[in-house]
Formats: sequence, C-alpha cells, structure tokens
Amino acid sequence: MELLQNAAPNTCFILGLQNFPERVELQDMKTVVIINSKGGSGKSTLAANLAANYALKGRNPAILDLDPQGSSMRWLQNRPDDLPVIHGIAGYEKKSTVTRSWQLQPPEGTDPLIVDTPAGLERTGLAATSRGADAILIPVMPSDIDIHAAVNCISELLLTTKSDMTQKRIGIIANRVRANTRVYGRLERFLRSLDIPLVATFRDSQNYTRSAELGIGISEMPLWQVRKDMGAWKELLSWLDSTLYDSRNVRPLPSRLGVRAVPQMVSPTAS
Repeated sequence: MELLQNAAPNTCFILGLQNFPERVELQDMKTVVIINSKGGSGKSTLAANLAANYALKGRNPAILDLDPQGSSMRWLQNRPDDLPVIHGIAGYEKKSTVTRSWQLQPPEGTDPLIVDTPAGLERTGLAATSRGADAILIPVMPSDIDIHAAVNCISELLLTTKSDMTQKRIGIIANRVRANTRVYGRLERFLRSLDIPLVATFRDSQNYTRSAELGIGISEMPLWQVRKDMGAWKELLSWLDSTLYDSRNVRPLPSRLGVRAVPQMVSPTAS
C-alpha cells in the first residue's frame, strides 16, 4: 500500500500475479482501463474493438491483457497481418528472465494503452488497476446477477477513486442488450440512477462473435453488416475523445469502413 500512496500522478499501477501492484511509467500516453469484477461482462470484446477503432484512426494502441484467460491476446494472435498493428502485452504471464515492470512496459509511442482487467477484483485490486487511468469503462450485462455485481463493483470503485475523480472519467456501457425487454428496462433504470454517464448501449449482435474469430474489430467488417452497431461506437469514441484528447486533434474514423471481408451469415437486407 505504501507504493500506492507514493505514486506519481502519471503512473499506472496494475495487479501482478502475486497480488501486489507493479508500476508502469506511462509518460504522455493515455490509458483506458476496462473494469468489472464479474466475469463474462464483455471486457475483452470491448478492449479488442476499442483497440481496432483507434488503430483505424491512425493511433498506436496497445492492449495490456491482465486476465488469465488471455482472450485479448488470442484475438491479437488471429489478427491479419495486413491490418493496422495493435501491440499486445500478456500481463497475466510472469517471466523470470526480465523484471515485471520491463515486461509490462508498452512500446514507445503507444497511445492509448487499453487495459483488460481480470474478473474477481476487490477493493485493493480495483485501486491498483485504476490508479493513473485517464478513463475507466465498466461494461454491464442485462441480467439481475450482473446488475447486482455491478452495484458492488461500482461502489468499491467509487470509494477507491473518490480522492482523484477530477483526474479520470468513469463511463458505463450497457452491453449485449435487447431493447424492449423487461430485464433491459431494469438495467436501464439502474444505470440512469447512477451519477455516472451511460456512454453507450451495445446491442446483442453476432457481429462481435464473427469478428473475434477473425481477429478484427466490427469496424473492420463490411459496413452493411455492422451499420446498426456503429452508432453506439461513435457515441463511445466521442466520449473517450473528449475525455482523453483535445477534440481539435481527433481524427475521425475513415468514412469507408469494412476493410475485411467476413463470411456472410445474414443477407444485406436482413436486420
């Protein structure tokens, strides 16, 4: 805990395999931490697609995968060589040949660093992973179990970040929702009751499954397949850009998306 208290403001602490924080100097790069203490909330899918979007915009994103399941790293291993490069750091591994801080150091020029955190983080872990973050995203699924878990996670997170809330922004993402369902109504009421912005609502779409298998983001799929999904991503990226960067220097997504052909599973006229 002494290490946490003496941290420099531009330092990100992440949870090592021995349950103590390790320090990574961030310099001028921006850091987005994706957190939810419950597994299966869509953290890795969000991290992968966020990285793909920033790569398309000409930035140099990297994913720091702290989840022992390694979903983000598997996605990167499947990524085609002809697409924009996204660097991956397997933070869940511990290498004896190098120091922990060296292993977790992002490549020079990385921006942003996207941190995919493991499930099961408690207060100490939440404090360690969120320390130094420029933005924190919390994906929440529309189920009673997920809503209950989100309440606990958000409460603990707010307690750990209360002292430096002016230095970071927290945004909620409603994930895999089906509009006009009873459980979504409960999720929406819960999220609206928080003093935290609901920055995007992602629909329950097979596009995420298809893109994950190919190592691409849905923004790299043909536009006709993902048109209904891109509106939510524009909302999220707009919120993040206003949080992380000077909006005058933000490059928009290319006007023509869909750089990768994806096996057709629905017709262009299907919803």
